[in-house]
Amino acid sequence: MAANDLVHTIEEFLDFAITLAHEAGAIALSYFGRDIERERKLDGSVVTIADREAEELMRRRISEHYPDDGIVGEEYGVREGSSGRRWIIDPIDGTFSFTHGVPLFGVLVGVEIGMRPSVGVAYMPALQETVAAACGLGCQWNSVRASTSSIATLGDALVVCGDFYAHHAHGLGVAAERIQAAARARRGWGDCYAHILVATGRAEVALDPVMSIWDCAALAPILKEAGGTFTDFRGKPTIEGGNAISTNGPLFDDVMKLVRLSS
Repeated sequence: MAANDLVHTIEEFLDFAITLAHEAGAIALSYFGRDIERERKLDGSVVTIADREAEELMRRRISEHYPDDGIVGEEYGVREGSSGRRWIIDPIDGTFSFTHGVPLFGVLVGVEIGMRPSVGVAYMPALQETVAAACGLGCQWNSVRASTSSIATLGDALVVCGDFYAHHAHGLGVAAERIQAAARARRGWGDCYAHILVATGRAEVALDPVMSIWDCAALAPILKEAGGTFTDFRGKPTIEGGNAISTNGPLFDDVMKLVRLSS
């Protein structure tokens, strides 16, 4: 444990992460619905001035408050730290939605302490929804305790995903199809919002064929503290698996059986 950990608490990191997400979200919201320039990155994803300004703010604020902490961000990469903590940030998760005037985009702030995802905040600026969690403190949805649903049968479950077809391009198509077929209903609500719906009991399973560390770091503690699971398609709890499945908890084993049958 670093010496300065003795004067910080996980509650402090959670409070700061919420403030940080709201400040970045205000920047994103100021550009939302406007005709702004879009650029294509090397990976084919879209980036805008809103992404960049929001991340610049977040990195500046983290550096002011926790100068020894590491930072990992989607737009500006890695800054090494010496404290044993990393702030893993995504200024606009769901930039495609953002640039198309769809309000299902969010700001993600995750804090890794001793290599463990320990704090997570997902703020949906256009919806004014904040879902926040820290290890041992539970999960809050707009300051009210959040929990996953108790549905224990896939035949009663709602499965959400931003792009079901994309699973085929990454070798996960059969698994996604089996899970969809077993569910009561399927909806195309994607990006971080899909996982937030699971954490708040409004869906039971969320599927993502491609996930980066900044997509996952905030979601892992949120799902865990809400009573659910957040893993890769192998069933491993990780933020570095390259893909992700969120479940409400009771359905995890059934979902993973279908994944294994498909491999």
